[in-house]
Amino acid sequence: MNATTSPFAIPNIRRFLAFRLLFGVRFYYPVFAILFLDFGLTVGQFAVLNAVWAATIVGCEVPSGALADVVGRRTLVVTAGALMVVEIALLCFVPRGHPEWVFTAFLLNRILSGLAEALASGADEALAYDSLKAQGRAMDWPQVLATLMRWNALAFMAALTLGAFVYDAEALQRLLGVLGWEVALDPQTTLRFPLYLTLATAIGAWWAALGMTEPGERPVHSQGLWVTLHHAGRATLDAGRWILATPFAGVVIASGMLFDHLARLFVTLNSPYFRLIGLPEASFGLIGAGIALLGVSIARLAPALTRLSPCWNFALLVTLCLVGLAGAAFVLPFGLGLVPVALIHVVLLLTGYLVSHYLNAITDSAQRATVLSFKGLVFNLGYGALGLLYAALLIMLRDGSPRGEEGIFQASLPWLLGYGIIIFLLFAGFVALYRPTGILQPPDPD
Repeated sequence: MNATTSPFAIPNIRRFLAFRLLFGVRFYYPVFAILFLDFGLTVGQFAVLNAVWAATIVGCEVPSGALADVVGRRTLVVTAGALMVVEIALLCFVPRGHPEWVFTAFLLNRILSGLAEALASGADEALAYDSLKAQGRAMDWPQVLATLMRWNALAFMAALTLGAFVYDAEALQRLLGVLGWEVALDPQTTLRFPLYLTLATAIGAWWAALGMTEPGERPVHSQGLWVTLHHAGRATLDAGRWILATPFAGVVIASGMLFDHLARLFVTLNSPYFRLIGLPEASFGLIGAGIALLGVSIARLAPALTRLSPCWNFALLVTLCLVGLAGAAFVLPFGLGLVPVALIHVVLLLTGYLVSHYLNAITDSAQRATVLSFKGLVFNLGYGALGLLYAALLIMLRDGSPRGEEGIFQASLPWLLGYGIIIFLLFAGFVALYRPTGILQPPDPD
């Protein structure tokens, strides 16, 4: 495809891809939990910090989207990039040996990280989509999403493998020795190496955001902070009313949440599941990298799904999700046990792709970021609610049971399958009941 026909000839599209990749590549992900603990934090503090992170995202998600539609998407994307630089720098340079300082730095990191996620969520995507639309290329959005999915998979694979490797002082020292560099490394030194790599990508993400431009003219509100906030509040209410008045938008967001919250919960349980099916812990990083490569293959197939009806796509995702959960419930050993993991990762990838495609196609440019932020809010609330339900389930299964933690986890897997069957049947029944009202008919694109 030559430059005159490619959507990637548009500068904002290239910068959007660069921002998304660099913003999402976190080299500390494969050692996320143990990084906190090795800094001297307790398991309880780790749980509190992640609760703060989630609460920050939920609290700021929709207001930030409305603010983006009022003051401009570029402003929020640039701010998100700057916040990422600050939140990673805090962990790179906080002195160890002072528990209060370390906890404070991690607390600020979680708040700034959640705020950055909320500011970028919806704003970057709305800016990129409207850049295509301004060129009369809105139909190329699925191609952009497929490219993002493919490169995201490769970037995630690199982050998993390299981040875990540089964290391991012994392995890194052996490699440097083979290369002829006799350097003495210890875990206290390599502890921050994944953070240094992430700081470099954070600076890159900020640089990509600074190069973005607003497609067309954005409304300028120079009456002051309170007037701007008033406009943002009004934009939030307008977007909420539009979603309620547009049945197809509500169905897309609700169905996407059903798939997302169930698949995300299972993905967070990958490590205990791998241990349950008998895989050695040393293989977890390689398995994660291999599963990430699924994104490359899925990116080639995903655009074809946009030519199918929403009903067919819903049925496909339900099938993949339930087959994956059923396979997990049977606890298939070794390689066979990886098939359910792969299927549920595919569900997660396709859900994000299809929801973005459908919502951007029907949403007016003036409220695109706000609507996408509503989607993010609903997804996070669904995930949080299921997390609480799952925690209550584990308490119930643990009460008076002689089984160990592994046995309790295994006993919880059929419950996830049953929960999935119930929610999908209820949702399909609701949609079928209201189908005569046109709930499955997408409105005309803006």
